[in-house]
Amino acid sequence: MNNIYLELTKEFNTGKTRAIISSGQAVVLHRLAVMSKDGDWIVREDSEVIEHILSVLSNHGARYRFGAPFNIRWMSGGWSAHFEFSYDGIRVRTDFVTRPPRVSDSLRAKLWQIYDGKDTPFVDVKTLAELKKTNREKDYIVIGELARLMIDPKDQFLYSRSARDLIFLSEKYPDLIAELGNQRQVLKKISEGENKLEEALDAERRDFIHANEKRLEMYMKAAEKWLSLWPEIQKEIEGLPLLESHKIIVKKAEGILPFRV
Repeated sequence: MNNIYLELTKEFNTGKTRAIISSGQAVVLHRLAVMSKDGDWIVREDSEVIEHILSVLSNHGARYRFGAPFNIRWMSGGWSAHFEFSYDGIRVRTDFVTRPPRVSDSLRAKLWQIYDGKDTPFVDVKTLAELKKTNREKDYIVIGELARLMIDPKDQFLYSRSARDLIFLSEKYPDLIAELGNQRQVLKKISEGENKLEEALDAERRDFIHANEKRLEMYMKAAEKWLSLWPEIQKEIEGLPLLESHKIIVKKAEGILPFRV
């Protein structure tokens, strides 16, 4: 079966690079998973880009799932937009952001320079590792495997989730521990042995999880009124073409869902 998410990426990027594959599909493309149940993209923060992607989704019969309107005013505030449609008997879910969490503005700008014109752009292992610092335990296993794909030992030190890997690296590159210790406090525990290092890695993972939970809580609180209206909005847009329902959703969200949190 064709990978619908790769096909969509080609359609999104017809004529110019508008969308970069991220999250689960990027894990697949880095050969760390066989499949992912949905598609995530980082898209250019540009009205033409959003209109083009909406048109592609409309051609596939997509409909909105709960989230922010796919409009530059909300996207520039860090919100995400979500859609779904059926394809060959499967449910295709698509998620879009222009400002992904834990990706700086400078790195985001660099991504567009790196991937401009690429046939199937997907995020590099370091960017993907940052994106995977979620509140899901399983994502930290992915980060650990991504670290093993990194070429630069400095990156391996900064992203590894394995005490044994870090101890091996410290024996091979002892000078880097002092250099990188202030960037990642866990590295200071290497000298205390595997057990202490594993405890520190567990604590670090929990800190990342709690930080992402707090970030999501802010957005959830800001969206409380929007969520309460969503069942009524769904009924109103039921059966409408996506571009028509999009206009309704944008109008309904104005004054209800803040552009920024």
